[in-house]
Amino acid sequence: MKIKKGDQVKSILGKDRGKAGKVLRVFPETGKILVEGLNIIKKHIKARKEGERGQRLELPAKVNISNVMLVCPKCGKESRVGNKRIDGKEVRFCKKCNAEI
Repeated sequence: MKIKKGDQVKSILGKDRGKAGKVLRVFPETGKILVEGLNIIKKHIKARKEGERGQRLELPAKVNISNVMLVCPKCGKESRVGNKRIDGKEVRFCKKCNAEI
């Protein structure tokens, strides 16, 4: 996977198209990611004790990795990501401005 935890991504499809957020968690086995502020769902929690109120939490849900693009930290544009070897290390780079990520 070319997107990692902590990366800034922007949604390119769906109800949140155009919104950006930070990757909170990556699920490589399913090809999905959890992004802060994207694909927000409402979860209802029942009151457990007498006199306690129930609540409605807003949580981010998983997003398919193909529906987001990485935002380059240098040029600030969303772009595809490539890999190349520099001094024996594999490094990710922005395909628009050719900067290391």
